[in-house]
Amino acid sequence: MCKENARRALGVVAALLCAGVFAVSAQDQTPAPATQQPSEVAVVISGDPGTPPRYAVPDFIAATPDAADVAKTLGQVLWDDLSFEREFYLIPRDTYTTVPVARTAQQIPFDAWRELGADGVVFGTVQKTGTTVRIEVRLYNVRTRQQVFAKEYTGTDGNPRLYAHTIADEVHQQQRALRGVARTKLAFSSDRNRERIVGSVQDRDVKEIYIADYDGANSRRITTNRALNLTPVWSPDARGIAYTSYRRGYPDLFIAMIYQGVQQEPTKGGTQNWLPMFSPDGTRIVFTSSRDGNPDLYIINRDGSGLRRLTNHPAIDTSPTWSPTGTQIAFTSDRAGQPQIYIVGADGLNLRRLTTAESYADRPTWSPAPFNEIAFAARTGPGYDVKVYDLATGVTRQITFGEGSNESPAYAPNGRHLAFTSTRSGRTQIHTIGRDGRGAKQITRDGNNYTPAWSN
Repeated sequence: MCKENARRALGVVAALLCAGVFAVSAQDQTPAPATQQPSEVAVVISGDPGTPPRYAVPDFIAATPDAADVAKTLGQVLWDDLSFEREFYLIPRDTYTTVPVARTAQQIPFDAWRELGADGVVFGTVQKTGTTVRIEVRLYNVRTRQQVFAKEYTGTDGNPRLYAHTIADEVHQQQRALRGVARTKLAFSSDRNRERIVGSVQDRDVKEIYIADYDGANSRRITTNRALNLTPVWSPDARGIAYTSYRRGYPDLFIAMIYQGVQQEPTKGGTQNWLPMFSPDGTRIVFTSSRDGNPDLYIINRDGSGLRRLTNHPAIDTSPTWSPTGTQIAFTSDRAGQPQIYIVGADGLNLRRLTTAESYADRPTWSPAPFNEIAFAARTGPGYDVKVYDLATGVTRQITFGEGSNESPAYAPNGRHLAFTSTRSGRTQIHTIGRDGRGAKQITRDGNNYTPAWSN
């Protein structure tokens, strides 16, 4: 049995070794809604001095009777999406009963919304014809009654949440110059299908790869093979997921091209390989391998060519993560006795230890720009908490505090949030939290869920 089995220090894979069989299933790509009539007016709504603007997002108006469900979904999901980034204060929807319902934009009761404290109000309509929906949405400055955002979307009614996600991202971009994450997705490993591994000596649950919206909705299973499928990571174009699978009885790397229904095998089998991570440009993969007898880091081109060894040490080196520039790699190593975080150049030079005040540090993840920091899981007693190391100042801050064991952090593509696993609710579930430690939210509830990864 390979060396990493003996050390929980070296990531999730070390604790979950087992044999199995797997295959990747194709998934249909949900088309993005078409957009027309972009707003030519870009006026930023402001709040009172020192406070964020207060937004009201009532239910959209169903212009046809069969659009009622879509209209209700749009209003609630848009409220949630706009609230997530904490750029606006979202007035609770249960207070809207005091405001008359407007059926047209001309009927919007601005005085009533102002009395409720709103600085901005969303007005949207939905018209449905067969399976096609036409959505119009406007954002108004309540004080000036000026329309500051207006767009129209048309497409199928199969995924109304996607329209709300699109609106939220576009409002954030226009009003706050912020890249929102409402249209992004999470990948993770889960035992929620409650199957058992076939032919395993040990009695273990199957773990398959799933993807879901950033808020946990619309989950879809990517692998279907009754084996251990672990540690998924997204390609930079968000069309492929690399992960570790035990389909051959030992860990190896696979890439599921989720919208093409095909899989790639860059390492071609024959040796133990695990914990892949795409380079920022998507052309290379860094991973851990015991191909030369000891778990070290290797880099390979995505097509399987150009294999080279990055680290060479008797200790175990694992859990690699790329810097945003692709010039450095952070990883976990127990070369100092206990697992700690190290950084090395992508050329194998200039290795240095990063964490010096932790008794145990694992699972680093490098933030995207503009933040220059590395999140990791640190032992803080019987369990673990998520901490963040600022590379510019050398200061470490803790963002979870002993409520369950909190591990496997992964940054959102805008760097403002992290997904992580926690046992605070009993089972292992995925949560999200702001990089400032605020706004923690549980997003999975079925089964146990592990090692989240956030798409671009």
